[in-house]
Amino acid sequence: MTAPADPHIPVLLDEVLAALAPAPGETMVDATFGAGGYTRALLAKGARVFAFDRDPDAIAAGRALESAEAGLILVPAEFSALAGELEARGVPPVDGVVMDIGVSSMQLDRPERGFSFQGDGPLDMRMSQSGPSAADFVNTADEALIADVLWRYGEEPRSRRVAKAIVAARPLTTTGALAQVVRRALGHRPHDKKDPATRAFQAIRIHVNRELEELARGLAAAERVLAPGGRLAVVTFHSLEDRLVKRFLRERSGSSPAGSRHRPEAREARSPSFEPAAKAVRPSAAEVARNPRARSATLRTARRTAAAAWDAGVEFVEA
Repeated sequence: MTAPADPHIPVLLDEVLAALAPAPGETMVDATFGAGGYTRALLAKGARVFAFDRDPDAIAAGRALESAEAGLILVPAEFSALAGELEARGVPPVDGVVMDIGVSSMQLDRPERGFSFQGDGPLDMRMSQSGPSAADFVNTADEALIADVLWRYGEEPRSRRVAKAIVAARPLTTTGALAQVVRRALGHRPHDKKDPATRAFQAIRIHVNRELEELARGLAAAERVLAPGGRLAVVTFHSLEDRLVKRFLRERSGSSPAGSRHRPEAREARSPSFEPAAKAVRPSAAEVARNPRARSATLRTARRTAAAAWDAGVEFVEA
């Protein structure tokens, strides 16, 4: 396994800690352990931490920290399963949950994981390292589905053209080959500020890992496990994720717009399960200078009320 090019830097760490306000003896959930940046900070505050990750590499790398820290319990599972996993361990309602959504630096920086076209590698993109890969998708899906995924999850305006080019170039087995197909389809020029393959890679990665579905279910799971007064902090990195989180918190805090005669309210009134969310937080210029990957990050936070959890997460339909 090759080492990452740069050390992992947790995004908006000070702001996340301020929102979670961990205290000695409290129980926190790091829903996306990754390299353990948030977990280490929570442990340093005296909290007990249940850290989830579906990536076997992240769990394996974290075992040394788990051995050294009595307050850390690693859970090799998707964070959408956190309610069931905590219940199975007899864990009472927790005091805080943090989620850092999307691909991790360690995944991006390792060409063999196939998440990025910055280094050529197998077309994989699987966070859990199991199930259908990105290569399976681009080489077997029909053109219409590929176009739909590129449009929905990459917001690619010329998704049909790119999908047609992908199908014509099959089989595709490496990140470099896929990137070249997308660039040719979109007329990429070397001096362009943003590589057009970026949108396609984002879309395919989100689809392969069911990321938006996972986020919707994870938010509902966090709602179930948080004690009254418990804090939720969610860091997202693109508009699709942020809109989903914003909608969830707005709905659960009772801040959604009322229905009208054209679109009547479909649900009966329910008690808000979260206090109105605080204003979204973006990284400072100083943080972006230290860590360019923080540039697109958005932090949204909320506090759990004593009301019962709602029955399900926000609506989500997979492509």
